[in-house]
Amino acid sequence: MSNNYGMGPFYCTEKSERRRQVKIREQLEERETRILSKHATLSMNSRGREKEEEACDIRPCFQRDRDRILYSKSFRRLKDKTQVFLSPDGDHYRTRMTHTLEVSQNARTIAKALLLNEDLAEAIALGHDLGHTPFGHAGERALNAVCPDGFRHNEQSRRIVEKLENYGRGLNLTWEVRDGIENHEMNLMPGTLEGKVVRLSDKIAYMHHDMDDAIRGGIITEKDVPEDLSRVIGHTNGEWLDTFIHDIIATSMDTDDIRMSDEVYDAFHKLRTFMFERVYTNPIAKGQEGKVEEMIKILYGYYLDHVDRLPEYLREFMDRGEATKERIVCDYVSSMTDRYAVAVFEEVYIPRSWTVL
Repeated sequence: MSNNYGMGPFYCTEKSERRRQVKIREQLEERETRILSKHATLSMNSRGREKEEEACDIRPCFQRDRDRILYSKSFRRLKDKTQVFLSPDGDHYRTRMTHTLEVSQNARTIAKALLLNEDLAEAIALGHDLGHTPFGHAGERALNAVCPDGFRHNEQSRRIVEKLENYGRGLNLTWEVRDGIENHEMNLMPGTLEGKVVRLSDKIAYMHHDMDDAIRGGIITEKDVPEDLSRVIGHTNGEWLDTFIHDIIATSMDTDDIRMSDEVYDAFHKLRTFMFERVYTNPIAKGQEGKVEEMIKILYGYYLDHVDRLPEYLREFMDRGEATKERIVCDYVSSMTDRYAVAVFEEVYIPRSWTVL
């Protein structure tokens, strides 16, 4: 009996032949050469993947990478990881996932306006924070303090897509996406303009939405921003974001670089300093971070003593000599969501009531 649902014994062969004849990917790659800027990263010119694999018949390589990140478990966990405010009492505060989506939107807007590769920019943006710990930068500081090799979320993001995701097989992404993911920090420099777009998009996204969340939480108001800054970037949160994006596009148009004008870049750094003084070190917003850091350090110590409780694929990295015990413990603890980290801590260290039967 045929298992082709009544479509005949040659259905699969005919379907494969039709797919080979369509050549949609090739058409999309050729369209990139006609439409995109001479400074854009073309899909057909990618430096490729670590492991050779057959190209998709429909999607260019960067679109395929975008899809792999979007469907990964690491991406889904971002919905329950802190952005800035720990366990806020409200439904509208950002999480690490909504931050990622806003970075992606900024990057796509800029890339499209500059005729750069939007698929590449989006893939980098969606993957740039996969390595973030539970409870945001507080968790990152804790692991960096206890792990002998240190811990940096951008490096962990690259490790996830290269090694850890897909039960230790990784996602086998292109070099350009992996490079952009690792080098999205301001003190680093990506190898593509699309990576540089994400690098700035990340910073303007978090300053915009962290300000929005701080205003919602009653920590600051838009009027608290110094007037000399407001004259340059605008008087409302929405105007600030609009100014930054328009300035990046206008300043970078037809150049081989992604940057802001000197005036706006100076205002950008002054606003960032203002945010650190008034929000990122604010005791109201950050009062619980000391507890979080201690909890993460305790969980790290617990799994060092109980490596047998780690997933098998992580233990295999250690058994094959590809990673130390300390590194795979970091891999596991950093992958936790806020909620799961608290649940494990309570299970291991919080006494439970008991009754005599």
